[in-house]
Amino acid sequence: FWDHLTVGSGSDKDLFNLRRIWLRSVVLTAAVALVPLCLLAAIDYQVTQKAIESENILRTSRLVSNTRRTITFMLLERRHALQFLVRDNRLEALQSPERLEAILKSLQESFGEFTDLGVIDAQGRQVTYSGPFKLTNLDYSREKWFAEVVERGSHTSDVFMGYRQIPHMVVAVKHQTPDGSFFVLRATLEAERFHRELMPLEAGIGGDLFMVNTAGLLQTPSRSFGGILDPLSLAVPEFSDTTQVFDTQGPGGQRLLIGYAYIDQTPFVLMAVKTKDDLMRPWYKARRQLITYLLLSGSAILLVVLAVSTYLVSRIHTADQTRVAALHQVEYANKMASIGRLAAGVAHEINNPLAIINEKAGLVKDLLQQQEEYAAIRTKLLAQIDSIQGSVKRCATIIRRLLSFARQSDATFETITLKEVIENVIGFLGKEAEYRGIGMTIDIAPDVPPFKSDRGKLEQIFLNLVNNAFAAMGDGGRLTFEGHRIAADRVQLAVIDDGCGISPEDITHVFEPFFSTRTKQGGTGLGLSITYGLVQEIGGTIRVESRLGKGTRFTLTFLLDPAVWGK
Repeated sequence: FWDHLTVGSGSDKDLFNLRRIWLRSVVLTAAVALVPLCLLAAIDYQVTQKAIESENILRTSRLVSNTRRTITFMLLERRHALQFLVRDNRLEALQSPERLEAILKSLQESFGEFTDLGVIDAQGRQVTYSGPFKLTNLDYSREKWFAEVVERGSHTSDVFMGYRQIPHMVVAVKHQTPDGSFFVLRATLEAERFHRELMPLEAGIGGDLFMVNTAGLLQTPSRSFGGILDPLSLAVPEFSDTTQVFDTQGPGGQRLLIGYAYIDQTPFVLMAVKTKDDLMRPWYKARRQLITYLLLSGSAILLVVLAVSTYLVSRIHTADQTRVAALHQVEYANKMASIGRLAAGVAHEINNPLAIINEKAGLVKDLLQQQEEYAAIRTKLLAQIDSIQGSVKRCATIIRRLLSFARQSDATFETITLKEVIENVIGFLGKEAEYRGIGMTIDIAPDVPPFKSDRGKLEQIFLNLVNNAFAAMGDGGRLTFEGHRIAADRVQLAVIDDGCGISPEDITHVFEPFFSTRTKQGGTGLGLSITYGLVQEIGGTIRVESRLGKGTRFTLTFLLDPAVWGK
């Protein structure tokens, strides 16, 4: 059509400009299809990105909050254990090295990380000590932690080296004696316990989880920022009572997502550090998939638009060309109709010689069987005559098919056995029934005799009914054929299924053309209508009974002698 330049005149000058029609069709259709797609893709891009960023923030906040509660509970548990000891034991008992050693052993069995215990009097002198070092009579009166525990009643230190030159921390509690004085119970805890608490969580987040004190010194080893007591290369976040999450830039220029929380009544700050690239990697993958999908969809839409527009404009061009050729085809159609009538006449005339040939061959066959002088070659001649009669029969069949274009043929009746016909039909659908677990039962009473009917139409009737039953039944259903003689001149066959059934409002329309309750499953609405017509053609009747949710029963009645129906 691209080279077809025929145009109209006046106000219709663009009516047959096929190039312009094609261009407008492509532009408008592509715009209608692609603009909404691009808008939806852009909105989805923004919404998905924000959702993933929000999810990362919530996960980090939840992790830090849960870990903060775990560490706070652990420290409170140790401090409460010391407070229980000073309330449960008098000062004289705690000053006994044997008693203090027994308490330390009990704490180590219960908690594990207690290294030593010491009792310090009001002057700051450690009067009793139990542990691996020689710290008895050590003076703590000038230590900051001692002043704090005297003022506040308890103290939790950060991690430091001290006399031991081993990273550790101190938990101390003050107890008032009845005489108005006081003493302090001081316990040393291994710093390694914090690292053991954080390791499983750190492995799960795919980032860095550690503690730092307010001075910026690491209190646990960090995967990215160094070991215990190394200075943190990031700024210590400002104090907040709640868990906070924020974005920042790391020392190497990478984008970081940091969540932190201050541990109550301690100098510790819990921090979780993750790189944004690692967190957003699933989004980067989804983004690539989205862009790829958008490009592929856009390309496919453009190809379809081009193909459809080209096809439609080509059809317009073809229709215009067909209009010219239609007049010539009418002339040829009249000639073909004449030829068809001539062919039907010729076929009718050929039938007569074929009938004569068949009768003559039959006569020769009878004469050969009566004459004894041809006994030697009788078998061979009879075989040739049978071949002639078979060929005549085939020609007659071909002629009947040709004549069927001009007139409707009558039913061809032959003696059939009802059970045999049903078994032949079931043979077509046996595999499907076996796959779906559908059981089929044939119950034909012994009083049903062979009768005359059109085998082909009868098989088509049964096939339509079986297909209809299969569509109505689920897997594991049952289909039953029940046949018996109801009168001297007729038999009855019931086709029963346990499928979904037919509603009362639909059952009166089942034999109407194009009526179907299975349009979404590919039903055409012609199966039962055709079946009804076929039953009428062979002189039978059909009726239907059904209960919704229980099943359906089709009852067919056939005459034993179709000649009675013909009369």
